Amino acid sequence: MADRYFVEAPIDGTRASLVGSEAHHLAHVMRAKPGDAVVLFDGSGVQFEARVASIGRSEIELEVLAREAVARELPIRVTLGVALPKGDRQRWLVEKAAELGVARLVPLIGERAGEHQSESSLGRLRRAVIEASKQCGRNRLMEVSPQQTLPVFLSDQRPDSLRWFAQPGGTPIGELLPALPAEFPPGVVIAIGPEGGFTDAEVAAATAHGWQPVDLGKRILRIETAALAVVAAVVAHVEAS
Repeated sequence: MADRYFVEAPIDGTRASLVGSEAHHLAHVMRAKPGDAVVLFDGSGVQFEARVASIGRSEIELEVLAREAVARELPIRVTLGVALPKGDRQRWLVEKAAELGVARLVPLIGERAGEHQSESSLGRLRRAVIEASKQCGRNRLMEVSPQQTLPVFLSDQRPDSLRWFAQPGGTPIGELLPALPAEFPPGVVIAIGPEGGFTDAEVAAATAHGWQPVDLGKRILRIETAALAVVAAVVAHVEAS
């Protein structure tokens, strides 16, 4: 497959342009030449065969040759609310969630967690989503939402969605997966707390809103491990059904 590049503007004709880091990578890292083949995607769910038409100082013009709808999304919508860890672990979690097919990631603020996410830090996470999507072949970008407090996140989900939150002492995830309905609910929403876990008050609020506590085993897991363990289990079950 030709290298994949993300185009920020919707592609609706026979021409497209790459700018910024995408143009820099194609021109200066890949040393592209006019006539080279590439694959473009704009987040709409389709991808485009294209070839380089011209290379400018800061922009690359491309000729769009074909449009192809490629089904790489999950059959259900997975939303992940998570108290993001610090440093590089944060980016790693976001990348892997995008690769697994999560539709929306919401950074959470709770009683024990909530490193403030500035607009610039959210922008870096969204850039990580683009890089992960280029690598894994997704043509829709995982949404990285602004931060939400845990009470807002708990109450803001559809009541007919499947809602789980990671909590020691809950139902083991191995018991919950086989019990999932043959026809999946509109979506699966997963909440992952900080290293210290959710407080008793937060657990009570979650169960009061109809959320199911899920136990992930005897070992204490880091935030990113817990988040991806639940997501991967759901994805594997859904795609095998």
